[in-house]
Amino acid sequence: MKVRKLMGALCVAGLLSSATASAVQAAEAVAVLHWWTSGGKSKAVGVLKDDMTKYGYQWKDFAVAGSAGAAAMTALKTQVISGNAPSAAQIKGPPLIQEWAEQGVLVPIDSVAGDWKKNLPPEIDKIIHADGHYVAAPFSVHRVNWLYINKAALDKAGGKAPTTWPEFFQVADKMKAAGIMPIAMGGKPWQDLTLWEDVVLSQGAAFYKKAIVDLDQKMLTSPQMVQVQVFDTARKIQGYFDSGRTGRDRNLANAMVINGKAGMQFMGDWAKGEFAGAGKKSGTDYVCAPVPGNDKAYTFNVDSFVFFQQKDQKAATPSQLALAKTITTPDSRNSSA
Repeated sequence: MKVRKLMGALCVAGLLSSATASAVQAAEAVAVLHWWTSGGKSKAVGVLKDDMTKYGYQWKDFAVAGSAGAAAMTALKTQVISGNAPSAAQIKGPPLIQEWAEQGVLVPIDSVAGDWKKNLPPEIDKIIHADGHYVAAPFSVHRVNWLYINKAALDKAGGKAPTTWPEFFQVADKMKAAGIMPIAMGGKPWQDLTLWEDVVLSQGAAFYKKAIVDLDQKMLTSPQMVQVQVFDTARKIQGYFDSGRTGRDRNLANAMVINGKAGMQFMGDWAKGEFAGAGKKSGTDYVCAPVPGNDKAYTFNVDSFVFFQQKDQKAATPSQLALAKTITTPDSRNSSA
């Protein structure tokens, strides 16, 4: 009889223990929305996932394909409106961070910010703030205005990366004459905008700032902008695109340069991950050079993760704080997130 009572007690204890463990596991899950689905980007997500798993948190991947994140942002809005916001979401650009903060749906992560203010450039530090609190963790900073060139194609075109637009068009013409598609270009609007900004910046940092940042109407309507320099150069570059670029994503354009089907591509330094993933080496298989006229200035963007209020939670959960700390710790395996 005593044995039966003991066994019954142990069974009840086991059930309670299992229920408690399930509750803890659910509380420690972290659902992350992002658009890093291409080869190079997916590896970055894999590092975060592995580190969070080592800390004992369950990673729930919410990946939405599309390199610019438009589809992911649509999915994010749907999730938040339906009351099912992810724990964290990838965000690009300060306006979106501030817009979500104004909606009152983000949680501060100040408790793990540590020396962020001391170590981050001021321009980045202010981006991830809202109402005096840290609400986002910066993951990566990218230089945007790069020109990637297939090395074999460049060798056929003279072997020298162009530093001016006349040199660029000479290289493009030589590639075309050699039967190589000069420029791999995707068909997404953000890629056209990126190229256009590259051309604007080639006119000088002061010109770019007045036109793009300050929206100076005189500069925007100046002959330098609407004639000869900016728009005429951009239109001439378009003449080297192939007719099949409609709808093409940037990683497919990357592959065209990697595989030698195209000679050059205007793209941010995130493209390096695609080359590395394909086993290509800088200087041997490809050349990465500043966009012509851009060697003394650069545009940049920051990938950050914002943290959303969870159901019945006004403060950040342990898993959210752990993710924020993991993102910003140089070697997260040596920290106690």
